[in-house]
Amino acid sequence: MTNSAAVALSDGATIARRNLIKIKRVPDLIVFTLLSPIMFVLVFAYIFGSAIEIPGMSYREFLIAGIFAQTVIFGSTWTGLGLAEDMQKGIIDRFRSLPMAPSAVLVGRTSSDIIINVISLVVMSLTGLLVGWRIRSSFWEAVGGFALLLLFAYALSWVMAVIGLWIRTPEVFNNASFIVIFPLTFIANTFVQSQDLPGILQPIAEWNPVSAITQASRVLFGNTNPTMPPPDAWPLQHPVLATLGWSILILVIFVPFAINRYKNAVSR
Repeated sequence: MTNSAAVALSDGATIARRNLIKIKRVPDLIVFTLLSPIMFVLVFAYIFGSAIEIPGMSYREFLIAGIFAQTVIFGSTWTGLGLAEDMQKGIIDRFRSLPMAPSAVLVGRTSSDIIINVISLVVMSLTGLLVGWRIRSSFWEAVGGFALLLLFAYALSWVMAVIGLWIRTPEVFNNASFIVIFPLTFIANTFVQSQDLPGILQPIAEWNPVSAITQASRVLFGNTNPTMPPPDAWPLQHPVLATLGWSILILVIFVPFAINRYKNAVSR
């Protein structure tokens, strides 16, 4: 590791610690963030669950992987929201005056999102167990499922960083991120099977990265019906590989894009 990379990681760790301390001092932020996916679990499991049939398995076991994916995707928005707030309050200008690596703010912000998503996954796992979800695979496959969810969310946090730096106001960022996230999470196999979607929505869902991470989670947690024929689309036939590919592609594109955008934003 080069000296500049070590400095960036060290500075990034300091920024991450600062972000987590902020959450500790304002616990309402994470409490209300966790309430939304819990509500989705209860609504879909107990209200819509009786109307949605998944052949050969419980709908609640089918559902939880989709809720996991949706939860970590919403968790990735903390990066963009935090950057927009810091830009608005002038905190980024203070960072600029300090002897720190330019990428440290982004590294720290995206890293703290991982901790938030870990907490979210723990809460959602407990909620899933209460409504009947079970892990039916091996221990290491389940660990791989959670790790893949965190990797995908980490990649998306860099996308949110670009949006947060571009928009620069928290209120507009919330609206803009919802416009992006809601179609991604609903035109997918998160709540229903992709083959049950109508018309053009079916191929869109099959090639949606959210469908890949959702299907990968179901496979790794053992929440699939092995008697059903395999999906037609390649990403759903090889969901773990597809999710890794999507995550790497997103990171390769958006990490340098976000760093460049940050340098331009603080140079004004």
